[in-house]
Formats: sequence, C-alpha cells, structure tokens
Amino acid sequence: MRTRVATRFADSRAADLSLAYGLRPLPALGTHRVTLGEMTLELRVLGASHQVVLGEFSETVACLPDQPGALPSSSTRTFGDYSVQFAALCSRPADFATEVSRVVTACAADPDSLVAEFPGSPLAVTALSARSFAGGARWETWHAYPQAGELVWTSSVVTPR
Repeated sequence: MRTRVATRFADSRAADLSLAYGLRPLPALGTHRVTLGEMTLELRVLGASHQVVLGEFSETVACLPDQPGALPSSSTRTFGDYSVQFAALCSRPADFATEVSRVVTACAADPDSLVAEFPGSPLAVTALSARSFAGGARWETWHAYPQAGELVWTSSVVTPR
C-alpha cells in the first residue's frame, strides 16, 4: 500500500532514532493492517518513524523525547508473550536515489507493506514490509533521510514464547 502524507517528516537524522517496546499506539500519519497467519499487525508511520502493533506488543522506532537517540545494531529481548530479535543498520548508499526507489517499488507492489511518501522530496519515505513464517512474524522497515543521504534499515522477528 502506498500513501502520500501531508505532514513533513519530523525526524531530522538517523542518529536521533531510538527503539522502544510496549508504547501505546502513537498518532499515526498512515496505517495498514496486515494479517499473517494467526497474527494481525498494524503497520504505522509516525513522521519519518514507525510503530508496529501486535496485540499488546508494540515496537516503536522514532525520535522519542524521553530517550536518547542511537538504535542498537542488534538486540534480543522478551516482551510479554513474545521473543523479539531486532537488527538495525544505517548506511549512506552511493546511489541513494536508486536505493530508495528500489525499496519504494518493491514495497508499493506488496499487499503486506506500507510506503509513506512525505512532501518536499520524492526520496523522503518510510516503508514497512511484513512477512509470516512458521511460528511468527517478521517485518523490515526503511527510513530515508534525503537531506543526509542516510537510509536506516531495521529487521524484527517476533515469535510467541
């Protein structure tokens, strides 16, 4: 699913992003509900950030006022009924425009994905893509920061305990 939002993205750079679990659903600029087997996820775009909600579980990658920036490169954690594996990578692709276009094209064609395009630059996007696998769900996200040429990729694997 592809959507154009009317609000400029709020996050200024990749280094400002932090990871939080268990937050209530935050105001979203775009949402997409995805059912994967017996799991229903809500993919949510927040500024140039994201939130995924799965029942009582939520993952938020955003500029959060009460948390310092710095995403972990990897993390394994138990939260409620779920085991969560998280990974993140910030890159500066040599051909930023081509890489962002590749992500947008792939996600826009996928019914289990959400792409939000922000005003001001065709490369200002946040994309989320979900998949199921035996026993759990996985999602990947991309946060594009055209002003800095940064692309943040995250991957989360959630399995019931």
